[in-house]
Amino acid sequence: MIEVRQLTKRYGARIAVQDLTFSVRPGAVTGFLGPNGAGKSTTIRMLLALTTPTSGRALVGGRPYRALREPLREVGSLVDAAGMHAGRTACQHLRWLAASNGLDPRRIDDTLALVGLTDVAGRRVGSFSLGMRQRLGIAAALLGDPPTLVLDEPVNGLDPEGVHWIRSLMRRLAGEGRTLLVSSHLIGELALVADRLLVIGDGRLLADDTVEAFTRGHATLEDAYFASTAGAVTHRAGGVR
Repeated sequence: MIEVRQLTKRYGARIAVQDLTFSVRPGAVTGFLGPNGAGKSTTIRMLLALTTPTSGRALVGGRPYRALREPLREVGSLVDAAGMHAGRTACQHLRWLAASNGLDPRRIDDTLALVGLTDVAGRRVGSFSLGMRQRLGIAAALLGDPPTLVLDEPVNGLDPEGVHWIRSLMRRLAGEGRTLLVSSHLIGELALVADRLLVIGDGRLLADDTVEAFTRGHATLEDAYFASTAGAVTHRAGGVR
């Protein structure tokens, strides 16, 4: 289980996340939604020890990420697929991750097959499309067969077939009893896959409920979302973030 308790992050006088508290439980896909600058990325980065909180705590399985000796066995994450080393092949990228976390190298072929990259395992990442990099990032997240997954914009760059695939994969992983936190700016996409929603605005938690309960009283999830965030939403092409 993911536990966030009174998490706060300040950058000088600016407060990016303020007193944020929520839990993400196993066996469900929990969507993480909020307008641009709401604090989603900052929260995820604190959870994964990429940014240090000003105060509060973020735990995975009762422990901070930094305390995990072999983190890929505990938490799989997709944060920035575009940031992979362009000179490595897909296989080399996963081999390096497996070695650093004491994972069985036989997992590499299995995971590449799972995400549909077996045929390009020997190609350099620099030649990959964004969608292919997303698939490789998901392969890296699944490499340690972790019980917890944190996916930031997992459908980014995927074609319609890939979007259908990742939806099915997330539902299957949740059905296996894993914990999934999925951040997306596409409200309609989360409506199709999420069981619960966490909505934040201005660094504060605005809603924590099932999709059904959150939408009650509104025609669509989008209407409910805009009502909850009031004037804090920034409209962008393709969705809101």
